[in-house]
Amino acid sequence: MPGSGRSTGGIVGTMNNSTALVTGANKGIGKAIAQRLADAGMTVHVGSRDAERGRRAVEEIGGDARLLVLDVTDETSVAEAARQVSHLDILVNNAGIMVDDHRAVEADLDGFRRTYETNLFGVLAVTNAFLPALRRSARPRVVNISSGTGSLGWSTGPARQFPEAGTGAAYRSSKAALNALTVFYAQALADEGFKVNALAPGLRRTGLNARAANSDGDPDEAAAGAVMLAQLPDDGPNGEFLSWDGTTVPW
Repeated sequence: MPGSGRSTGGIVGTMNNSTALVTGANKGIGKAIAQRLADAGMTVHVGSRDAERGRRAVEEIGGDARLLVLDVTDETSVAEAARQVSHLDILVNNAGIMVDDHRAVEADLDGFRRTYETNLFGVLAVTNAFLPALRRSARPRVVNISSGTGSLGWSTGPARQFPEAGTGAAYRSSKAALNALTVFYAQALADEGFKVNALAPGLRRTGLNARAANSDGDPDEAAAGAVMLAQLPDDGPNGEFLSWDGTTVPW
């Protein structure tokens, strides 16, 4: 997969005249994904819970970017957004939150519920609501933005990448659940030509938490990985968990 920079190279021809939706696209990785898709000549619905922030993002992205007011935790908002989009080739479930960094033994139910409402239930609600539009595509693609911290393989064993004692339990477990949901969608929709995969974007300079905000990770580098999954060929992977650089992440 490509690294940073916005060259779209040979993907423009395959993505022109396609339509995409990116949730949580008014900032961070979501905005970078929307930017790359718009630069490739696509019509891009910029999903944003806040209309004003969404409008500013659409102006900055340019091209055929269009505001779609969408709160993934609100059933009415999801239904209204789906009503406005009749055809969709690509859905990127990017909207996500991290309420706190508590370990499970310190966590409270409210924090877990709020996290799961966006990171898991929101993906379920949006994907199901937009399935009719995706089924009108000849090559429907769904990309779920997960996290390497949701990998059980990277969180256990002597060579684990995340040695912290279960910090961010709500966020990390929500992403592990999202990975499972990705597999279930991939299996259920494979016969219809769908490709459904999860992406570990790496630590990026976003507003997710203080560590992310102070990192050097370029959101556009993660966006490049998401765009590659969004335009997979028919023989591409389905139901897999991949890192931003194209390598496989253990479940």
